[in-house]
Amino acid sequence: MDFAETVEHQALRKTVAEIAGRFGGAYYAARAQAGQPCPDQKRRWLPGIAAGTSKIVFAITEPDAGSNTHKLSTTASRDGDSWVLRGTKYYISGVNEADAILVVARTGHASATEHEATGQAATGQHEATGQGATGQHSATGHERLSLFVVPVDAPGLEVRSLPVDLMLPEQQFTLHFDDVRVGGDALVGAEGDGLRQVFHGLNPERITGAAAGVGVARYALGRAAEYARTRTVWDQPIGTHQGVAHPLAQAKIETELAALMTRKAAWQHDHGMSAGEAANMAKYAAAEAALAAVDQAIQTHGGNGVSTEYGLIPLWGLARLLRIAPVSRDMVLNYVAQHSLGLPRSY
Repeated sequence: MDFAETVEHQALRKTVAEIAGRFGGAYYAARAQAGQPCPDQKRRWLPGIAAGTSKIVFAITEPDAGSNTHKLSTTASRDGDSWVLRGTKYYISGVNEADAILVVARTGHASATEHEATGQAATGQHEATGQGATGQHSATGHERLSLFVVPVDAPGLEVRSLPVDLMLPEQQFTLHFDDVRVGGDALVGAEGDGLRQVFHGLNPERITGAAAGVGVARYALGRAAEYARTRTVWDQPIGTHQGVAHPLAQAKIETELAALMTRKAAWQHDHGMSAGEAANMAKYAAAEAALAAVDQAIQTHGGNGVSTEYGLIPLWGLARLLRIAPVSRDMVLNYVAQHSLGLPRSY
């Protein structure tokens, strides 16, 4: 594997830095406090999702299911040429910005033969691509899961704000589907193929989360190092003291190790290789590194660490969230224990 950055990669990094550099932490914090999204860059630099004018959010999480996908209780049943959805989703981000919601719902039970075939296909997909990244491919029971595109203004869909204390620009919502009727064309792909479709996006999601963690860690360490170089107490910068310098150095090492694993996972995924192990490890390492880096940055700033002026507290909330989502550290450890070490499944 070539660890050298290509010219294209360097140019991309430079361009992204130039775009993001005009905004910075204060821009993010202000919009997080106001609950406002940060879609101006998207409208300017991206043609949106194909056009930059529409957004679809993903709804799989339920109050009583957690990471146990086979316990999803939201259902979709046929009624003539339509589908009728019933159930509840929560912690769904950005519904107020979206035109539609991609909903995971149960569409019945598979026969024993069909269940065996589906299980074999999912297992084979895990072995080939690592997509069954938390072992959920074997946790489907006899349920058939399908994906549906539901307009946010569909009759019977109740959207409630879900207050959270984390400083995030995306708002969270609880969704209630009370006999929400959608046309037959709302079904994505084949009926009963939803879990396979969901798995297809797991590794990219975790790699993206890992990249976000690395970015948060690097930004926090940059702020901390600058402060440690310029903050003078007892006639010398505080960075001259090993009690300040060594924890920052340790956080830097952990951050760059996480960055390497993130690059490996992205490289494997881009080349069509099995990326489940690397994606999970990258997500775990980056979340841990981000939280440690932000915590040490706050500690380095002393009382200024909680000051609005220095903007570190919003980073702590984001770093802490990465330990939970898009996959919790516990589920990553379960995956590594089972699939990397060959230990018996614990759940």
